[in-house]
Amino acid sequence: MSQKSILYTYYGATVLFLLLDLAFSFSIRATFFDANTSLRMLYYGFCMLCFLVMVWKPALSALIGAIESVVTLSALIVAMGVRVMVPTDPMMETGEGAVTAREVVNFVLAGGVAYIAWGNNMKELFGKWP
Repeated sequence: MSQKSILYTYYGATVLFLLLDLAFSFSIRATFFDANTSLRMLYYGFCMLCFLVMVWKPALSALIGAIESVVTLSALIVAMGVRVMVPTDPMMETGEGAVTAREVVNFVLAGGVAYIAWGNNMKELFGKWP
């Protein structure tokens, strides 16, 4: 399977991920935004926009994949970093709201995939792995 077909499948599946999230509160793609529905929906919209631009201009696939990977990595790092480095009073008192095992697994998997995708897209754009 080529990298472009993987990207098309990944972005095309956004609708499925959105439906799972809305119907069953089962967030796979945007777990890092679980606490903020508006940001999660904005992220889904961004992924759908990436898909539409890739369908419209296939030559931009590597650039879109690189940009989306950076957005995903940034969102993962910020969301996880804030939760870990800025505990709230209720977190300290009750222990609730701390980072869960599910979030750590999502961070590792999504972050790893986003990093590899970013590197592969940069290689396609510039001819070398960064």
